[in-house]
Amino acid sequence: MSELTHFNQAGEAHMVDVGEKSVTRRTAIAEGRIEMLPATLELIVKGEAKKGDVLGVARIAGIMAAKRTAELIPLCHPLALTRVTIDLTPEPESNSVHCLATVQTSGQTGVEMEALTAVQVTLLTIYDMCKAVDKGMTMGGVRLLEKEGGKSGHWIREG
Repeated sequence: MSELTHFNQAGEAHMVDVGEKSVTRRTAIAEGRIEMLPATLELIVKGEAKKGDVLGVARIAGIMAAKRTAELIPLCHPLALTRVTIDLTPEPESNSVHCLATVQTSGQTGVEMEALTAVQVTLLTIYDMCKAVDKGMTMGGVRLLEKEGGKSGHWIREG
């Protein structure tokens, strides 16, 4: 296991110096889902939620969140993202919406936090837009699926 990089020799939190790292193409893919009542999913799919296009608004919120991750996570570097996609798939068999976020940049540090933040905010937006009809929605399964680029190379989640 690698050492924790956000602590200096004295054990104090600090921002990692990435100035000497090579600029490489970096990609991260994360996922999560929100479970809800069947009637709530039906409102989303039919586009009949009172607040409007739930999936469209959630997608934009996720993209915006990826771009602002450094403002939310104290030691993250601000990054110029080159691509953010949010794929939302209604899953009637589990009364849920699956979210898949892909984030890319060419830079000196990875975009895992941006992808994970995008998923979380996308799911929170779905909750916000539907809470009037279903306060019991559950968000979960948020995890990194894959990352590519940088010194550590390509990583894919197993299982």
